[in-house]
Amino acid sequence: MKYNIDSYRFYYTENHFSFSLQVKVTMKEAVEPEILSSAVNRAMKRYPYFAVKVSVDDEGGYIISPNSAPISVLPMQKRIRKLGSREIGYHLAFVEYEGRVIYFNISHSLCGGRGAFPWVMTCVLQYVRERYNVEPVCPGIRKSEDPLFDDEVCQPSLDMLSKEKPNYVFRSRNPFIMLKDYLLALSFPFIRRPNYYLFSFPQQTIATYAKENGHSISSLFIAIMGKTMDRVLPEKVEIIGGEIAHNPAADIGIPNCHSDFISRAYVDYSRDEIRRDMSELGPMTRDEIRKQIHPSVSCSYLRRTFEVLERLDEIKGLANKRRFFRKNNPYTNKDVKHGTYIVNYTGWMHWGEVADYIESYGCIVEGHLLLEITSMEGKIFVSFMQLLEKKKYVEAFKKVLSELGLPYSVEGPYRKHISKHDLPTR
Repeated sequence: MKYNIDSYRFYYTENHFSFSLQVKVTMKEAVEPEILSSAVNRAMKRYPYFAVKVSVDDEGGYIISPNSAPISVLPMQKRIRKLGSREIGYHLAFVEYEGRVIYFNISHSLCGGRGAFPWVMTCVLQYVRERYNVEPVCPGIRKSEDPLFDDEVCQPSLDMLSKEKPNYVFRSRNPFIMLKDYLLALSFPFIRRPNYYLFSFPQQTIATYAKENGHSISSLFIAIMGKTMDRVLPEKVEIIGGEIAHNPAADIGIPNCHSDFISRAYVDYSRDEIRRDMSELGPMTRDEIRKQIHPSVSCSYLRRTFEVLERLDEIKGLANKRRFFRKNNPYTNKDVKHGTYIVNYTGWMHWGEVADYIESYGCIVEGHLLLEITSMEGKIFVSFMQLLEKKKYVEAFKKVLSELGLPYSVEGPYRKHISKHDLPTR
């Protein structure tokens, strides 16, 4: 591909949904703004690929280049600031704070949660170091002074992808899609109320339950959410489907790459299947995911995506590129399969002794019936996101958890406060 892999999603239209992510970290004590600003800017030196700005070249393509301006660390306000705007020094990342809470905002074009969390963890570690004059034991966190991994800024390409024929082809059973909810949210701004709840679980309890029932953490919450939708949807709905993102960076030899290039896996349940015991759903769900994240399958998925991006390279003019991307967006076009709901999990996050200073954290993005799972020593967190201010989904989720005997605490609902982009137009 001609351009930086992180630049292609800038062509994504934000007419309806923002394309950024926010990591919300709640500390145990009130945030000290000056120390936070110092820590964030020192930590960002470890992540030069996030300290960038955007311009447009002579062919109308988005160019990412270094940005030496300081990273903005600002008090939270009602008006939503924009990524890439003059207000934040044209950066594609900035930080806000309010009371005990730190909000890390970053363009989803630069990374997903898998790429953002190392940056967030480094910032929080540096903040704890400066605020409390301590040196926490946390081997799982990259320090501000640590060098980059060799593959951290590697650019994936078609040449890296296996040409092996996919050893499995998923056959969708056409699960129910929440079209009515989406149409309400898109057509009636006074009804749309993007919000989220943050659930906290004891890590050991969840891990033990998952293991005893043949689940991974991902498959466990996919099945739990399936049972949730079984409670809510009418009986005429025959198939309920879960969807999960998979980053195959390790499969192509760049496991530490920060970029967000993904394939997807799907699990469709009939109403009879989703009502089975969790011990039956565990192996069934894990096996379906396992087959779809096999390198031969995920590389085939990526190949189709990268081929679209290479076709985009050939088009001249920003307006033409945007028009092409809107029609052929490899992440959202008509050929992309969808589930009834989405569950994403970034894997175990090892905070070490830094966890002693944190109450909770979660990843917030746009989406409806979308769960983002994060973890920390002793805890698992689930951000439960929706576009409408309806309680029936989250109440059904709580009832399923209670029936399964899984203890939890919950905060919210909180209104989403997610940035859009202010990008150059020529």
